[in-house]
Amino acid sequence: MIIRIILATKTPNLQGRIKTLLPREGLAIQAVRGKAQLWEKVSGESYDLLIVSESLLPDPPIDLIRIVRDLPDSPEVLILSNNDDEEQRAKLLAAGCYAVINTNLSNSILSETLDALIARRQEVTSPQRTGPQSGPRLRPILSNFVSSSPAMQSFMGFVRRLVNSDATLLITGETGVGKEWLARAIHTESPRATGPFIAINCGALPEALLESELFGHEEGAFTGATRSRRGMFELAHNGTIFLDEVGEMPHHLQVKLLRVVQSREVQRLGSERPLPINVRIMAATNRNLEEEVEAKNFRRDLYYRLSVVNLVVPPLRDRAEDIGPLIDAYIEHFRGQFPQVALGFSDMALKACVQYDWPGNVRELINVVERAVLISEGELIQHEDLPDAIRNSLGITEVRKNENLDGEPNYESWLHKTLAEVRDEALDKLEKAYLDVQLKETKGNIGKTATRAGLDPRSVYSKMKKFGLNKADYKRS
Repeated sequence: MIIRIILATKTPNLQGRIKTLLPREGLAIQAVRGKAQLWEKVSGESYDLLIVSESLLPDPPIDLIRIVRDLPDSPEVLILSNNDDEEQRAKLLAAGCYAVINTNLSNSILSETLDALIARRQEVTSPQRTGPQSGPRLRPILSNFVSSSPAMQSFMGFVRRLVNSDATLLITGETGVGKEWLARAIHTESPRATGPFIAINCGALPEALLESELFGHEEGAFTGATRSRRGMFELAHNGTIFLDEVGEMPHHLQVKLLRVVQSREVQRLGSERPLPINVRIMAATNRNLEEEVEAKNFRRDLYYRLSVVNLVVPPLRDRAEDIGPLIDAYIEHFRGQFPQVALGFSDMALKACVQYDWPGNVRELINVVERAVLISEGELIQHEDLPDAIRNSLGITEVRKNENLDGEPNYESWLHKTLAEVRDEALDKLEKAYLDVQLKETKGNIGKTATRAGLDPRSVYSKMKKFGLNKADYKRS
């Protein structure tokens, strides 16, 4: 993140000296002279550090320190003094002053002191660092994407070759495939890992707010802008910015984004000065941007700038080999959150998951596993614990075969169950088999099935939902 500094001194000589001694990278410095201009900047700017001569402080100086520290960004106050009054220094530090520096120090010592103080402030203010975290799926790293699918193995081999570059990436793929997770993993293992990872969803913010969120604004830039504010590009300095759903960006903001991508400079709303930034840009979308370009919904020149490398994440249905290992990994994760968690999926439940198309991809799979973990009461998650759409991915014949409706009961399974549990299971299987026969005979006609069964149609629908029976399967048969 770029550290913003207000430098307030009474003399131009001291101001020039401090400017010379400050680090050259990652700083934006605004120099002011005089108390009136100082108060104007202090009250209206967004900044991290106020470096101020003691001679410009009000009486008592503690008031200014407290006002500055209570601002939204909690800026630090660094006071420049040319005297050795230890009592006054102790009072300033007690009031919340970051440091008191004696300007009579040599340039080398003064420079080292300023470097250390600014480095500490950068460490505190750098947002959303992607560092080590606990939990199997909380820390995004490329090994999370280990796969037995040939398509995914080839894809990840290509991704690993990009980690150490600063190339702009366009990550595309269906909803839920893990585009942001992949971007975070690349950042975590890249040379920029110690810098911030800033993500913004370009489709989730109103157009009026998106420009300010991306590029920042100055005080008075628009109605309601009572203070200046940093934008996401500025916050991502020395790190990575991730532009999710970039295909949703309004056309006039595409022009401004193109300028930033080309020049690596950002200009706040209401500002006349561009600010150099050092960021790696990653963008993602589930739209086909080539089609959007042809339809003139997306700028061709911006598309070429963003797609220096285009990563197309394979959908889950094209890597069915990964479904079982992913289910095991997320069951293990939820075991740390819930008191009782099943050991895994039954063969029939897993088979249904493998045959399902997963339109929501990995995100949908995570939700299904979490739901099943919550509602399952046995050691294994059963077919009936899954949502209807997944249960119905198995044909009726497959269900009958797996539930042993056409053969002998599994007597060994009775040893660990009560009579009531066995009776309820047997009754459910009997009802399901009975409805299966009647629905086949009526070709899925609910009214006729209800008449034959001596039930009302609503009860038939309810039981079909309970047992995962789909009317359309019987019409096809």
